[in-house]
Parts: sequence; C-alpha cells; structure tokens
Amino acid sequence: MEDDSVELEPITNFEILESRVSGNALMTHPPLWLTIASGEIGVAAYPAGASNPRITAYHAGTNIEGYDDKASWCSSFVNWSLAQAGISGTGSALARSWLDWGTPLDAPRQGCMAVLWREDPASWKGHVGFYLREDETFVYLLGGNQLEQVREHSYPRAMVLGYRWPHSPCNGIHPAGLT
Repeated sequence: MEDDSVELEPITNFEILESRVSGNALMTHPPLWLTIASGEIGVAAYPAGASNPRITAYHAGTNIEGYDDKASWCSSFVNWSLAQAGISGTGSALARSWLDWGTPLDAPRQGCMAVLWREDPASWKGHVGFYLREDETFVYLLGGNQLEQVREHSYPRAMVLGYRWPHSPCNGIHPAGLT
C-alpha cells in the first residue's frame, strides 16, 4: 500500500484560529489584537497555592494590578491584548466596563469585544472576549479565563449584551458602516 501522506509545516496558533474563524478561507487582515491574543492560547491558571505570573501581568494594566490568577481575569486579558497593539482599553477588571468603551456595533465583526452577562442579565457580573464567529445557538469567543485559560469557547448567543470596537481606526480595519 502506497503512503499518500504529506508532511506539513508546523502552523502557529493564529493559523489554527484563522481556519476556525474563516471556514478554512484565509483572512487577509485580522485585527492586530486578535493576532496577539491568539499567541497566548494555552496560558492557564495554576492550581491552588500557586499563581501563573503571565496572568498577573495581564492584571498590570487594570485596577487589580498585582492580583494573582485566582481573580477573574477575562477583562484583564482583553486590556492586555489591546495594550500590546497600542490601544487603550478600559483599565478595569470588570467585564461589563467594556459596554461603555469604544463604539457599539449593531452586528459583530471578527475581533470585536463581545460582552456577556453572567449569572443574571441585571447583575454586575459578566464576561468579555474577542468575537470569532457564531452559529444558530452559540457565539464563539477567544478570551482569557475561559475554563481557566486563554482559549476559544462557546457561549449561548442570548447571553450577549453588546459588541464593541475601538473608537479610532485600528490596524487599518474598520467594521462595516464605521469610518
């Protein structure tokens, strides 16, 4: 039997993410912050009694600077990712702080901030991550503190409170309808 296998070059985390987001069609210009965030895939909280210093670094640009990886860190991760791309975030570790930041979007765009409620829609609690795609039931986000790590994860679409985009042009990317 002939071996038809082909040896493939290793791919980066973002190349894996690109194929998931775009249905295997290469995207030409993902937002820089999404590229940066994808490079963090796999960063995870440590077990009790230890703390991942990388997650502590995510907190550095927020109002919980110095906290360990046991504090909620989804918003800290979004702030950190944007800061690496030269964009100021909310500076807050509260996920819902993103509802007052940037420009609201009527429809999501790849890489926009998706803000979700947690426990109760009227609660102060929430979650924030970078929008990747959606289907009839779920929205798929790349974010921090998703099952205690940086990863892609799905959430019910009904939990979305809003989508946000930076006010200024970022990486030459404007969502449709914004100039």
